[in-house]
Amino acid sequence: MKTTFGLSFVLFSYLHYINCVKYEPNWDSLDTRPLPKWFDEAKVGILLHWGVFSVPSFGSEWFWEDWKSGSQQYVHYMKENYPPDFKYQEFAKDFKAEFFDPQQWARIFKRSGARYVVLTSKHHEGYTLWPSKYSYSWNSKDVGPGRDIVGELSRAVRDEDLIFGLYHSLYEWYNPMYLSDKALNFTTTEFVDKKIIPEMRELVEQYKPSVIWSDGDWEAKDTYWKSTDFLAWLYNKSPVKDEVVVNDRWGSGIPCKHGDIYTCSDRYNPGVLQKHKWENAMTIDKKSWGFRREANLSDFFTIEELLYQLASTVSCGGNLLMNVGPTMEGTIAPIFEERLTQMGDWLTINGEAIYGSKPWVYQNDTSDGDVWYTSKDDVIYAIVLKYKPDLYLDGPMELYKQHYSCYLVGQDHQMPLTLTATNDKLQITMPPIHTIKGNWAYVLKFQRTPQILRRKQNSNF
Repeated sequence: MKTTFGLSFVLFSYLHYINCVKYEPNWDSLDTRPLPKWFDEAKVGILLHWGVFSVPSFGSEWFWEDWKSGSQQYVHYMKENYPPDFKYQEFAKDFKAEFFDPQQWARIFKRSGARYVVLTSKHHEGYTLWPSKYSYSWNSKDVGPGRDIVGELSRAVRDEDLIFGLYHSLYEWYNPMYLSDKALNFTTTEFVDKKIIPEMRELVEQYKPSVIWSDGDWEAKDTYWKSTDFLAWLYNKSPVKDEVVVNDRWGSGIPCKHGDIYTCSDRYNPGVLQKHKWENAMTIDKKSWGFRREANLSDFFTIEELLYQLASTVSCGGNLLMNVGPTMEGTIAPIFEERLTQMGDWLTINGEAIYGSKPWVYQNDTSDGDVWYTSKDDVIYAIVLKYKPDLYLDGPMELYKQHYSCYLVGQDHQMPLTLTATNDKLQITMPPIHTIKGNWAYVLKFQRTPQILRRKQNSNF
């Protein structure tokens, strides 16, 4: 009875402590918040860039800014296809999303093996994908689809037991309030006070996202954006205070220094172990975050290239966030669906080396650069990106000396592979490729051989 009471008291005390923690609106305090466990275990997410820029679907999601700043290819495109007095806002009427089926999208995302989905609620153009009170009718309910995109997709994603998050841009290229604050060297905060802070709180209170992926921060300091004030409210009082994860884009000089996770720069993949939890936000279309009608097949990552991104990211302690750009009609283009489906097929077989894993003492093998490592408890995984009949590795040599056995993950028959010490390297003889279940990359599992089995093996000599 004393033990039961003691454990209950400890648990009560811990929960009481967690609930009583108050974070102050400064980075020293905010940076002490523990990362919610779900994020590190999830490993794989999907980012969606969708908005009015999906109508021209040319060049990139920065179409409006590139056109107005005089970029030659955008000026030429508009001159050839639209009248001289055409305004960017007129694209919105064609953003109909008539084929948008949130349940179908959610099924695709589930099939991909992703554990969380982050939708662009508002990009730098200022157009919101929900009927915001602060959007001045520049939103998906009042012009375009006539729908609450954020609300519909959040429900569909959660129905598939996936975690839902939202991307949100702090700045807006041509918002008059922002331009006024900028002209005054950000000594005034009308845009932040009347638009950004109320808008973000509206998003959180209405849709309860488990991720807030901030962007568009770089022109002004975090003090202008009042980022620490918002985050203190988010961590202390918001409806998602215990589960929400935020990135590091909260003002110039803040990325890679503060936030629950570091993104540092677009397509960040350092290739070495990081001390702080990070995320590789990258695009399946190598050139753009939004959908591009002029894209060529060679512009898209192959599944082999995506698996390299996954293996190198997770081995070094990061999460992979794969970006997809839907069409203006509301469809996921077949090339994106194929890549996501291939990723899901691979994870169905090999996911135990990814989900819930931790970095090992080695990340990339020094003898074979096509091999990346993860770990889980006392099990070590080697993600082999290219098949070779015989592998020669440095990393697992110590495991061999400690009587670890090696298996191929996800196979119908779990027979140990032949291991041989050769010239201070571990030689692993792989089965013939046509006998291996799965494609593109393979996972080896190193597991300590039980003592009873070792005694049987030793009795043969």
